Amino acid sequence: MIKTLSFYIARHYLAVFLVILAAFLGIVFIFDVIELLRRSASKNVEFGVVLTMGLLHLPDIMQKILPFIALFAAMLTLWRLTRTQELIIVRATGVSVWQFLAPMLVVTLVMGLLYLFAVNPLGALMKRTYREMENRYIENTALDLSSAGLWLRQKDDARNILLHADSVSLEPFTIMPLIAFFYDAGGHYLGRMDAESARLEDGAWTVSNGWMNRKGRPPEKITQTRLPTTLSLGKIQESMSAPGAVSFWDIPAFIKALEATGFSGLRHRMLFAGLVAQPLFLCAMVMTAACFSLSMSRRGYAFYSALGGLFAGSFAFGFNDVVQALGANQALPVWLAAFAVPLITVSVATAALFHLEDG
Repeated sequence: MIKTLSFYIARHYLAVFLVILAAFLGIVFIFDVIELLRRSASKNVEFGVVLTMGLLHLPDIMQKILPFIALFAAMLTLWRLTRTQELIIVRATGVSVWQFLAPMLVVTLVMGLLYLFAVNPLGALMKRTYREMENRYIENTALDLSSAGLWLRQKDDARNILLHADSVSLEPFTIMPLIAFFYDAGGHYLGRMDAESARLEDGAWTVSNGWMNRKGRPPEKITQTRLPTTLSLGKIQESMSAPGAVSFWDIPAFIKALEATGFSGLRHRMLFAGLVAQPLFLCAMVMTAACFSLSMSRRGYAFYSALGGLFAGSFAFGFNDVVQALGANQALPVWLAAFAVPLITVSVATAALFHLEDG
């Protein structure tokens, strides 16, 4: 009987999970497309391009909403089984709360691992494509980091400039040594600049001690010059650390490349640890939902049950973000910041279930 019951609960929970996930992604997709239309209103971007960008952005959105999907799916599943009195009948046969929660936790853990090992790498590829389209159709800058160094691209109405450096110094933000390739608006090569360094200052790169090689002209010595730019340190760091742009499998290698060029890899270490801890956090959300969807709903307090579960889940989600932000800013060890809230939530929910159901 336990095997049949577990399969029944797991199947019902999985169906609810997928339906709620599809509904949330559909709603978020609509709002995301509206925002992209607003951002691209002055760029004359085709509607098909905007729709494609919205679809490419969905896996990144999924990672943010998965904890709430697990929470709502668990609450709805348990509320429905309680309302139809199926759980009451099951409990009368001696089945404990842990036995009918186990299949839901197993499904949640499998979904979390599936996202981590399969959806996240695919989502990272889609996010990179999204960023390329965003840079092409909406923004005017791009950045790429690899073991070959740092690449920056900036453009305006007159020309495109491709910047390369092997290393970075942050105070002030300086790239060394600089190689800059110049192209006109049509993509035709205009020339190249080689310099010891380029320092990012108010709206321009200050280039020191270099040579300018223009097409069809002899090389020119440069003592100091300024290249106008729309880049800022904040934009560069935001682009470097955009969540979802690097696959779970590639994050360790990316951290090495990041630190080799002079950037701090702490935020990506926090991202990696947070991804590892996410399946546990999803299970913690299911246990939180169980605390508010069993005994209270049986006594006729469905509304207060849903409200309490939503509040508790939102608090855990927000607190988890705060603790991970502390980890990203070196206030807490990275792995402690990643696992603290999931472990605390699981512990509190376990104690509450023991009190409510077995106490």
